[in-house]
Amino acid sequence: MDYMIRFTHVHETFRLPEIRALAVLHGIDLEVLSYSPSSPFCFVKLQSEEAAAKLIRRSILAKAVYEVWGSASSHQDLHLNLRNVSQHLWPLYKKSSFKFSVDSFQGARSNAAQRELIESLSFLEFEGPIKMKGAEQEFWLFEEWEFQAHRRGICEPNSVHMGRFVGASDRDSIGTYDLKKRKYICTTSMDAELALITANITLAAPGRLMYDPFVGSGSFPVACAHFGALVFGSDIDGRSIRGKGGQKPNLLTNFAQYGITDMFGDSFIADLTNTPLRCTRVFDGILCDPPYGIREGLKVLGSRDPTKSKEPVVRDGIAHHTMDAYIPPKKPYSFLAMLDDILEFASISLVDNGRISFWMPTSNDENQEIKPPQHQALEVISICTQEFNKWSRKLITYRRIPDSEVVALVQEARVEPQGVSADELNPFRKGYFKGFKAAFR
Repeated sequence: MDYMIRFTHVHETFRLPEIRALAVLHGIDLEVLSYSPSSPFCFVKLQSEEAAAKLIRRSILAKAVYEVWGSASSHQDLHLNLRNVSQHLWPLYKKSSFKFSVDSFQGARSNAAQRELIESLSFLEFEGPIKMKGAEQEFWLFEEWEFQAHRRGICEPNSVHMGRFVGASDRDSIGTYDLKKRKYICTTSMDAELALITANITLAAPGRLMYDPFVGSGSFPVACAHFGALVFGSDIDGRSIRGKGGQKPNLLTNFAQYGITDMFGDSFIADLTNTPLRCTRVFDGILCDPPYGIREGLKVLGSRDPTKSKEPVVRDGIAHHTMDAYIPPKKPYSFLAMLDDILEFASISLVDNGRISFWMPTSNDENQEIKPPQHQALEVISICTQEFNKWSRKLITYRRIPDSEVVALVQEARVEPQGVSADELNPFRKGYFKGFKAAFR
């Protein structure tokens, strides 16, 4: 059966990856029949109404899914199409209470015009009562107009569709987890919508273990816990986990706020490049927004001066590194090397077909673009782009390939950037502050 997914018109490159990920998660056979990033209407083939409702139930970028009754280029042709395509369905809902609504994308209809369109469908001969609230069946007329059609004197839409409502999405959860309402955030907290989308694409679900190695204030673990996953996190800066101490908000506060503390496994202070975790494949998903090194240079644990003594510092008979206020020394690190380290960690930590999703900044100039890193044990599933002015950030998702299917890649040897300053070790940071074209001359 054909169904239509009504997307929101935001984050266009994220929409299909999220839906496809949900199809994988639920074991649903999904065939995309028609889709364009410029349109919020996506037509798909699914095996049943139950599968359609299940597919859309936890989507963030979709509004709802509808059983397609007809499609055409005009309302007059739609009436003919309805008779040819869906007339066998009409008797099933003849006695049901119902309501009709009109959705005009990039267009507008007055209440009188909407009523006229709805009344033109009287040939469906529904006999049940009309209920504007609590109707047993909801039917929708969809119109797709050209951009600024009315200003250009265009009086008819490009296409029209009719569908029966099957199921709604989880889009309301964006308001629930809105950062403006959250008790504990930091400067790098990911907004709720993108965090929930990332959790969906990474297949967070009940019974799965998810991990964020750059946890910060916990945006991704909170999103994964919303979908029922057991979550863990770590960060090189313990202050982001502990908060300000005492009775002040901290990472755990966010889980308590939403009543999902049962989904919070633990958090700990650690540097991904010197991880204390055992090399064992245990995580179903890894998702993170690693530091870009813009506000301050990217750093990892270590001393700037390799000749400096590594003997423990003792104060008043207490080893300095055991004190709560201790902040370990850090040294500048290469951003590109960190991306490779993330993939290497994923390859030794993810279960078969587990996923890793991380955000990566890059210039919008293709000559200065940072290419997504590769790893022989990881397959790129999707690349979603959020564009800003002169730069973008990409959400890159990989699948852990089972060892029996791994094919060695012919890769160039890793070349460590030369230098010690933040700009020398991070070409994106240099371009961000100096202007991308000028920085790379």
